Formats: sequence, C-alpha cells, structure tokens
Amino acid sequence: MRTLLTVMWAAAAITLSIPTFAQDAAAPAAPVAAPEATTAAPAEAPAEAAAPAEEAAAEAPAPTINSGDTAWLLTSTLLVLMMTIPGLALFYGGMVRKKNVLATVMQSFAITCLVTVLWMVAGYSLAFTEGSQWIGGFSRAFLSGMEVGSISGLAATIPESVFMTFQMTFAIITPALICGAFADRMKFSAMMLFMTGWSLLVYSPVAHWVWGPGGFLVGAGVLDFAGGTVVHINAGVAGLVCALVLGKRVGYGTEALPPHNLVLSFIGAALLWVGWFGFNAGSAVAANGTAGMAMAVTQMAAAAAGLSWMFTEWALKGKPSVLGIISGAVAGLVAITPAAGFVDPMGALIIGLIAGIACYIGATGLKHALGYDDSLDAFGVHGVGGIVGAVLTGVFAKASISGVETKSGLIDGNSGQIMTQLYGIGVTVVYCAVVTFIILKVVDLIVGLRVEHDVEREGLDINLHGEVVN
Repeated sequence: MRTLLTVMWAAAAITLSIPTFAQDAAAPAAPVAAPEATTAAPAEAPAEAAAPAEEAAAEAPAPTINSGDTAWLLTSTLLVLMMTIPGLALFYGGMVRKKNVLATVMQSFAITCLVTVLWMVAGYSLAFTEGSQWIGGFSRAFLSGMEVGSISGLAATIPESVFMTFQMTFAIITPALICGAFADRMKFSAMMLFMTGWSLLVYSPVAHWVWGPGGFLVGAGVLDFAGGTVVHINAGVAGLVCALVLGKRVGYGTEALPPHNLVLSFIGAALLWVGWFGFNAGSAVAANGTAGMAMAVTQMAAAAAGLSWMFTEWALKGKPSVLGIISGAVAGLVAITPAAGFVDPMGALIIGLIAGIACYIGATGLKHALGYDDSLDAFGVHGVGGIVGAVLTGVFAKASISGVETKSGLIDGNSGQIMTQLYGIGVTVVYCAVVTFIILKVVDLIVGLRVEHDVEREGLDINLHGEVVN
C-alpha cells in the first residue's frame, strides 16, 4: 500500500498547486453596413423592415447530418469494438498460461456485454449530458429521448446514436484493459461486480471531466484527443491498484510463468494496431484533415515505439523478442492517443521513441523494483504510456495542427500547457486510485476477490468455467 499512497499524495500535491486555465471563447462581432441609397427614401421607414435582417443575422445554421462523417464514424466504431473482441482478448489470452486462456478471453467478452448494457442504462448519460462540471445528468438514461434524427451537441454532423455507440466502444475497452493486471487470480463473479462499479463510478465521471459538456478538465484546458487520460491512465492506475490489493500470483518470482501462445498475442496486437486508427482518427468525429493527420501520426508513433522497445531489449538482454516488439508498438499507440489530433509526424515520432523506452522500463524494471505483480503489464504499458503521452502532448501540440491557438504546447511557446497536463494527470490518478480501492474492498466483502490457492494452481478455465483448451 505504500506505493499506492505515495502515488496518491504526489498527485494530490500536483492537483492543489496548479491553477486552472480558461480558454478564450470570445468571438468578435462583425457589423454589416447597409448600402447607400441611390434614390429618395420615404420620409419614415416602417420599424418592421429591419426585423428580417436582424433575425437572419441572429440565426445560426441548424446542424445537419453529413453522410461522409457518419460513414467514417460507423467504420471507426467497428474498428474500436474489434480492438476488444477479438484484439485484446487474443493479446492477453496468448500471454497467460494454457490453464487460464479461456478465463482470460472470457473476461473481455463478458465485459463487452456488461458495459454495453451499463452504457445504455446510465453510463452514456452520466458521461455526455449536461449536469455539473463533475458528472452528467440522467436525461439520456436508458437512452431516453434519443430519436433517429437526434444530434449531440458534441458531434453536430452525425446522428447521436452513432456518437453514443462510438463512445460505448471506448467504455468497453477501458475496463477490459484492467484485466491484464489481475490475470490468473481474480474470481469471475468479483470481476463482474468490480467492473460494474468501476464503469459507472470511475469511467463515466472521468470521461465527463475531459470530454463532456462543462467538464472541469475541459475548462482547465487539458488536452486529450482520444483517451490518454480517460482510457489509458485510468485503466493503468486501476490495474496497479488491483495488482496491489490482490497480491502476487502463486509462484510469481519463484517459478517460470511463460506465455502459452505468443502467436495469439501477435494476432491480437496486429488487430489492436489496425483498430487504433478508428480509435484515434475516429475521435475527430468527422472525415476531415484532422482525422487524416491523426491516422498518420498514429502509425508513426506505433512504429517508432516498437523499434525503440525492441532495440532497448536487444541491447540489455542480447536478443529481440516478439513479445517485446508487439508490446512496444502498443506502448506507442497508447502514448500517441492523447496527442493524435494535436501533433505533427515529427512530434509523433519522438513521442513513440520515448514511449517505447519508458514503457519497457515500466514493464520490467519498475515492476520488479517495487515488487508488485502486474501480470500482463496493464500499468507498465497503459499507465506509464498514458502519462508519457499526456505530458508530451503539452510539449509537441501545435496550433497549426489543432486549429485552435489555445491547443498548443511548449514548442509553440505555450509553456504552461505542460503544467495543465500534469494537473489533469494528477486529478485522474488520485480519483481513480481512491475509488478503485474502495470498490475492490466492497466487492471483497460481498463475494471475495481472489480464487482459492488450489483453484489457482489447477487453473481458472476448468474451475471457473468448466472448460479447457486442448
């Protein structure tokens, strides 16, 4: 628990010491001059004559659904769902031992079903409707009032049903990522209860802070284009807390715990990489130049991080590994997520190179130095990668890419953006760590968190699900 408390106090200190930054929202008015009259005017013009012009000037164009934007978001939604099933399921499933592979892929599939229902019931409404700066309201509970032609104020050119489903896929993969931290040892019933509470009490509020209408981190100027804070820091910190609370796997540090099938992990990583184009480029919520640049920088960062992890491992261990290069690519994808709509290709290349090395250290040196068992490196890759990406967004964000002067970083002369990013990181770390810990303790009181020693030895597949892989 010392590690958890240290992280919480450090983040709290950051949170309390950094002022928030308001974004400029004022737009200059443009008066329209009337043409000079060329003929004699009547002595007195009726007052009603000016009314149509005033009304026309006051009226804003009504939002309309764009078929191109809608088609791209439909495609992106499919890509992001593919990241969880089967992408993440295979990526994690190949890294556990054979006796636990079905239990691992089952977690991703069950979470997909569970979070879909929770998102409809309350998750979407809490994240993306107006309420307070801390949480949304219940105006869209059970998707009430969402019609065929409904349009969200957050995505004016696509149907709200498409926006809701796209965001649902983010809400699905985030808790699924946490499972990598407690692989091989958590009860299935405990996992389901924990994910129910975590989805509603952690994910939805943080999504509202960063992306929702009136969210306080939006108002503070925190930049998170596609989920570095909402998805990866959130999932990584939750995974670290889970690993600390559940303790180490039986045999960890004394027995070999080799991956059961790295070909599955390779296929899963490839699906994650392809799906990430929907994750990042889809977050432009339009088929436009921002989406195109987000796709380009996503590819650059993934490739750079795969190489930097591989060469670091090669230099330190003498051989490059398949697990190393695919983990590095995922680390680069994580790190570019908050920056994808704000940085150019050179910035993405640097972010990827740094992320590959940082996450290698997080997944190997940091874990062993602090003595926790993050089974599949949920914190080492997603927590560390998300933090690195969020901070470097404050360095490499460019107004020429984002299209907004206030959405720029250190290289554009906005040195304060780094502190703003640290503020967002600190708030998220503290809130996620505390609430995750509370949810785990409540679940432990209800059903218990961890399987019995003999069950863990024999394997979760046969004991929890009555099935085995031949």
